[in-house]
Amino acid sequence: MKALVLQTLVCGIALALLTSCGGSTKEDILAKAKNAATKADLEKALGRPDDIGKFGPMEKWTYKASNGQVVFMIVGDRITLEATGSPEKDKK
Repeated sequence: MKALVLQTLVCGIALALLTSCGGSTKEDILAKAKNAATKADLEKALGRPDDIGKFGPMEKWTYKASNGQVVFMIVGDRITLEATGSPEKDKK
């Protein structure tokens, strides 16, 4: 029984470490998107965003990073702003 608990604990810790180290960082995302000027450029550089918010003619594309998130504001087809931040916490 103790071996099973220890094995489960070790697997959980390993999974947590792999998850936190495996994804792109905010810096990686910004570097890949450095020359992107349009939605098509951004999607080609980074793929589909993790979340898209729409506000009339504006869109907010959010990419999750291992150390936070990167948000791109897009008006029409042009990227107008990029920002980084901490991951949003689940609101209950």
